[in-house]
Parts: sequence; structure tokens; C-alpha cells
Amino acid sequence: MTITWRAVALTALGLLPVLLVPASGVVLAWALLVVVACVLDVSLAASPRQVAIQRSVPTSVRLTEGSRSTLVVTNRSPRRLRALVRDAWQPSAGAVANRHEVDLPPGEARRLVTSLVPTRRGDRHADRVTVRSFGPLRLAARQVSLEVPGRLRVLPEFASRRHLPSRLARLRELDGRTAVQVRGSGTEFDSLREYVIGDDVRSIDWRATARRSEVVVRTWRPERDRRVMIVLDTSRTSAARIGDLPRIDASMEAALLLSALAARAGDRVDLVAYDRRVRAQVAGTGGPRLLPALADALAPLEPTLVEADWSGAVSAIRQRLSQRALVVLLTSLEPAAVESGLLPVIGPLAHDHTVVLASVADPELATLRAGRESSSAVFDAAAAERVELERAAVGVRLRQRGVEVVDALPDDLAPRLADTYLALKAAGRL
Repeated sequence: MTITWRAVALTALGLLPVLLVPASGVVLAWALLVVVACVLDVSLAASPRQVAIQRSVPTSVRLTEGSRSTLVVTNRSPRRLRALVRDAWQPSAGAVANRHEVDLPPGEARRLVTSLVPTRRGDRHADRVTVRSFGPLRLAARQVSLEVPGRLRVLPEFASRRHLPSRLARLRELDGRTAVQVRGSGTEFDSLREYVIGDDVRSIDWRATARRSEVVVRTWRPERDRRVMIVLDTSRTSAARIGDLPRIDASMEAALLLSALAARAGDRVDLVAYDRRVRAQVAGTGGPRLLPALADALAPLEPTLVEADWSGAVSAIRQRLSQRALVVLLTSLEPAAVESGLLPVIGPLAHDHTVVLASVADPELATLRAGRESSSAVFDAAAAERVELERAAVGVRLRQRGVEVVDALPDDLAPRLADTYLALKAAGRL
């Protein structure tokens, strides 16, 4: 049994008779009156254990987007249900106004809606539903907490999708589907057409010309149906916070934008999340099902505080690729981790495949490098400058081994990686 503010107020009213007749018997009599009133009120309340509750929650929602948890509360008690229902969730689920007043006659049901605005991706789980049933006087209540399971999968935000239209326009230019002022050619044969003045004579197909009465040239298009393997590093380096979010979140944004662009270009996209073992993978999915599958696989991923096993990662890549492909490593340019783990094994991989390493740069380093106001700021600036020089040196060593390096701030990483993909495609290096 729980008491309400009304019971407290009723007890406080006992001060009046006590002041008029200051005797211990008056105090005991008033206290007994309050207790009897509360017990009687509770005995007339509907049993919260006879309340049936069903929950419905959407399967998934993108981060920062709103969702709803719906409870259907049915009063199976023979008494009227006057209750306060609390729909509890994890704090990161962002439950708003989750306490609902209910007044239900016997046998009736009501729908209660709680707004959810998640603040973290992953699986957000519902806690227990608490029903506090009041008596007619609302002096006291009976309370019970019921297990009503619910799960909402919060997908990555994919804020980088705003860059997709401009990159798709550039892809159409590469495909020759829109008029452009710059001449160029792809690397994959498309079709034959009649020669016109201005065409490159090296494109003339002499065999086809011999079979016809007119000069015929070959037309080309950027390569299609190529393999793109995205490797997402989930080791300790991905847990470092860049701004308000861990590094892995910016890497996910880059992976989603690149996947959307490559799928529209006709390439096959696979993804592997790896540290010392495979944490998630998406393979053999294309078309409109690719992005939902990627978002669902990435949503529950969290960094693990272990060192990345890059020799194992390279073995996993080789097992999945039987022909030349574009391999994108979303990891960190942390000098110690790269030199001890990645550099010894990246050379043979770059020999067999086109390898791009994409890393998130810390904007705080640029701020520290600009600081010169005090002696401590000077030391911080010197340390930041040293970190940048070490990262640049690691980048040079990777490029010497044939690796394309993309090092950009969190908001710029996704579009920069997409631009690198388009440049490689235009150059026929996929």
C-alpha cells in the first residue's frame, strides 16, 4: 500500500482538534481515523494485478527521429480502475510524458501512447509497467510493476545522406547519362555507335567498321558489377570520442553513404565489422534491401576495448574476395596501432586489391594547435602538432604501400570517402 498527499493532508488536519483539546487520546483517535480511512480506501480500489497490458512498438527507428510505445490497458477487475500507469524505458530511449492517468470501468480498455526520442543507437529495451490503483478517496493506492517486454532498435542517423544527391549527379556524369563539358571515358565497353567529328580515333572499332559502310567507334562507361568490401574497425581505437560521439559513429556514416552510392553505381557491397573476430557482416544483399540490412547490422555495434587483429582481418577479407575489389578500411590513423598491426600486412592486400583507409580526424587537435594565449596552451599546441605530424607520417608510409588515405573531420569523412570512390571509378582503378 502507498499513501498519497491527500492522506498526509488529512493527517495534518488533526492539528486542529489537538490544539483545541491537547490530549494524547485525541492524537491516537485521529491517527486511528486516518489509518481506517486509508485501509478502507485501499480495500475499495481495483486490484492492479487484474489489469491486462499489451505493448506495441515499431521495429526500428533512426536516431534523432521520434517513435511511440503504445500500451493497451484492460480492466479485468469487477471494480472501477482509477490508476496512474507509468511506462518505463531505458533513459537513452528518451521516453517523454510516460505517466498516464486512467479511469476505466470494469471490462473496458484504453490505449496509452508514450513518445520516444532515442538519444543513442542500438537496442533500447522497455522496463516494467507500474500500475498504481487508487481508491475512491485517493488517500492510498495499491501498486504493482508488471513485466511487459518491448524493444526498439535505434538505427544510425545517416545524416550524411544529404550528400547523396550531389554524388549521384556526378555518378551520372561518369555514366554519360547527362551532358557535360569535359570529355572523358570509362573503362568498361558499353556499345558501338557511328563516328562523329571530334571522337578519339583510338576508339574506332576497325572490325565493326569493316563489316559496315560507316566508321564505328566504341563507347565506354565506368566499371560496373565490381566488389566493394567495407571493413569497419570495432577495436579500442573506435571508442575514442570525437566531439560528442565515438569515432565508430562517424565511420558508420561514411560506410552508409559509400554503400548507397556504390549500390546505385551497380557495384556489389559487402560489410564486415571486425576487431579480433567478426562482430557483424552483410553479404549478398543488393538493391533496395542493402541500406536497411546495413543499418540493422550496424545499429547494435559498440566498440570493444581490445587491440585490432589486422592479420585476422586480412585473412577474413581474402576468404570473402576471389577477385580484385575495392577494400575500404574504416579505422584510425593512430600511429602505434597502425605501425604494430596494420603496416606489416597491408602491402600484400594492396597488391591484390585497391585499398582505401578512411580515418576520422579530431577537430579538437586543430583548436589546440591554434592556442597560444598561455604557457599551458603553448604546450597543448605543441603536443597537438606532434600528433598531427605522426599521423601525417603514418599516412605517407601507407601511401608508399599503395593505400589511398582519407583523413577528414567527422562531418567531412563521408563525402570525402564518396569523392575518393568516384575518382577511383573514373580512373578505372576498381
